[in-house]
Amino acid sequence: MIAQSTNPVVVELYTSQGCSSCPPTDEFAATLIDDPNVILLAMHVDYWDYIGWKDSFANPAFTNRQKAYARASGSRTIYTPQLIVSGQERIEGYDPVRTKEQIARKAELASGVTLSVTRDGDRLVIHAEAAAPLSEPAIIHLVRYRPSETVKIERGENRGKTITYHNIVTKWEQLGTWSGTEPLDMTVPVPGAGPSVVLIQKPGPSEILAAARTK
Repeated sequence: MIAQSTNPVVVELYTSQGCSSCPPTDEFAATLIDDPNVILLAMHVDYWDYIGWKDSFANPAFTNRQKAYARASGSRTIYTPQLIVSGQERIEGYDPVRTKEQIARKAELASGVTLSVTRDGDRLVIHAEAAAPLSEPAIIHLVRYRPSETVKIERGENRGKTITYHNIVTKWEQLGTWSGTEPLDMTVPVPGAGPSVVLIQKPGPSEILAAARTK
């Protein structure tokens, strides 16, 4: 199975089951999952867990990634819900209009990096090329996610609600760096079923140069 990057826009959603302002953005984000030009990745953070409900998908690593984005932008605060489009545009709160505008704008920009990913059993074969040498090495990320799961929330700010979450990130790891001067060819293990996403991103974290997904 091959997933060829045609400049899909990565949208990272930072959310929590314990956050009362998150459900509208969770619902909006679900409308993006069928768009072939968008890769939605829901990152559940852990800093709401103390309010009375522990998010069953939360991972402190996702909180750390959100904090890294804040530092890169010169901000001292993090917020839920938050959408980060293509590693650059930070959208706080429920704002479908601005989110769609940013997705459309990013879709029109060419990064100069092409990426293809082939799933061969329990392995991913990754190939990337840059039209021109990159100004600095980029980071290669591998993301695994669960397509959907419904949760009945019994305590906290969302007590009594039953919410279906989509594209729930279960694992995020850095595979290494790529200079961008020569083509990239690598093979990595992906045990088990479920979708995988490969991202090539400028350090910071900053702009996502390319992304590809396999089912």
